Amino acid sequence: MTDTHADIVVLGGGSGGYAAALRAAELGKSVVLIEKDKLGGTCLHRGCIPTKALLHSAEVAEHVKDAASVGVIAAFSGIDPAGVTAYREGIVAKKFKGLEGLVKARGITVVSGEGRLLADRGVAVGDDVYRGDDVVLATGSYTRLLPGLEAGGRILTSEEALALDEVPERVAILGGGVIGVEFASVWRSFGAEVTIIEALDHLVPNEDIALSKGLERAFRKRGIVSRLGVRFASAEQSDSEVTVRLEDGSEVVADYLLVAVGRGPATAGLGFEEAGVAIDRGFVTVDARLQTSVPHVWAVGDIVPGLQLAHRGFQQGIFVAEEIAGLRPVAVPETTIPRVTYSSPEVASVGVTEAQARAEHGDRVVAYEYNLAGNGKSEIIGTGGLVKVVRLADGPVVGVHLVGDRVGELITEGQLAVGWEAHPEDLAPLIHAHPTQSEALGEAFLALAGKPLHAL
Repeated sequence: MTDTHADIVVLGGGSGGYAAALRAAELGKSVVLIEKDKLGGTCLHRGCIPTKALLHSAEVAEHVKDAASVGVIAAFSGIDPAGVTAYREGIVAKKFKGLEGLVKARGITVVSGEGRLLADRGVAVGDDVYRGDDVVLATGSYTRLLPGLEAGGRILTSEEALALDEVPERVAILGGGVIGVEFASVWRSFGAEVTIIEALDHLVPNEDIALSKGLERAFRKRGIVSRLGVRFASAEQSDSEVTVRLEDGSEVVADYLLVAVGRGPATAGLGFEEAGVAIDRGFVTVDARLQTSVPHVWAVGDIVPGLQLAHRGFQQGIFVAEEIAGLRPVAVPETTIPRVTYSSPEVASVGVTEAQARAEHGDRVVAYEYNLAGNGKSEIIGTGGLVKVVRLADGPVVGVHLVGDRVGELITEGQLAVGWEAHPEDLAPLIHAHPTQSEALGEAFLALAGKPLHAL
């Protein structure tokens, strides 16, 4: 048994944990980083990176299918699942190797094993204990399942779906949120018949209604079926298919069922409550500076209530490292964190929806939509969609919402507008390069400033 001391002990090597470790080491702190699996966590190995690699393969497939429309002679002959897997795993391997090298170069001690928090700012890994002046909890999240529904066989979580070694003919997806619509987009591009089952009335229901409707229209055009406003009742599988029964009495039969109903905080059985850390519905309770109910014990990422996004975890990890170092960093409000769904078309947003703005500000809210049909670059790449900007009358931009291929690359400008409380009149003089999709955002700012150029 060993007892090791460091300035900071980080429990969890995913997005939030390794960001905290890297920044703390950069600030001169000695750091122990404890991870039970691989550095990079879900995002690198089972989430963000590999799924976006799949989506890129899907995008290439669509380009080949549509090549004749732009004068290119090409033939789509199918998907090679083994080739897609090799491509995806190659991307992950390169990023993992780079992360390992970065952590090693910063002098961070990495401990492999499952850690358990102790009451005295220690973390036990087997018989060894690692104590810190400060401890950062960053244990991430797990895939949720519905009561009575177990993964296995033809019932998949996103992890099993990612590793599927075939292109199914028919897929049912339970959940129309980010994970569900991204996999729907991939499988449809690969040639599968896809049905999404969503209990709420719209896909991506946390987004502005204009984006939800825009995505639903695009998916209908692509042949993706959306069963909205109907709840799951049960599922039964055989050797060859899954039968999904819905509460309205209807059934969906598919080769596989993907369960994509969200992710829960990974906090159970890790000693948090026994060490005095307050937990609410599985999430760690923190103050405005991300400190838990125990002094010098902090929490970041998916275990903290709010958006479960890798870049939120990065930001919180950096924030906590700087807070521990006494730098008093500026807290980033949840509303200024950009959100992107990487389906085809993409959905991107930052700030509040029009409905949320009206609930708080009433008639002071002004919203404007600009259709991507008026944007030259969008026409060139063949995407429809829209840009929607929400502002307060004679006041700042409070929300930016986009749907269309590649619009995720535009959301940083939206973040700057919302985060800096810019008025459209402040933004209107800024020039957007032509032809780019960013001009669509510029057109919305111009219209809200009272001087639209390419719109009536």
